[in-house]
Amino acid sequence: MGLDIVTNRKAFRDYEILEKFEAGISLLGTEVKSLRSGRVDLLGSYAKVEKGGVVLFDATIQVYEKASHETHDPKRPRPLLLNRVEIERLAEQTLRKGLAIPVLRMYWKKGRVKVELGLGRGKHAADQRQDLKKKAEQRDTDREIAHFKQGKH
Repeated sequence: MGLDIVTNRKAFRDYEILEKFEAGISLLGTEVKSLRSGRVDLLGSYAKVEKGGVVLFDATIQVYEKASHETHDPKRPRPLLLNRVEIERLAEQTLRKGLAIPVLRMYWKKGRVKVELGLGRGKHAADQRQDLKKKAEQRDTDREIAHFKQGKH
């Protein structure tokens, strides 16, 4: 799949992800250098379909300190690279069904930076509590099975 740069775990908590998309991203040289040193934050970042393209918002790529004179704005909107069919699908789903496009993770693939987008529906607090309850039950079940297999029953 690729080497992860950063994962937005909060997106999986806040959204029910229905579909995933892989997108390229248009970056400046200093942004790539910051990514290589892991100076990126996807918390609260999302994508939006605008003017026939998809744009990434609120992803923070810190300024590269060793840059000579040209630096980038850490919060600037960044164009994402998707094919036309994917862009149309995202536009249709967000307009018609009111779904969101949270950013799930950023990773390296064949020397290029890729962004994994999710098409998701926002979860309510009750849904989040239900998910936590299921995880706790699964963890307890796994623990009991492990004890049983070890002969500690």
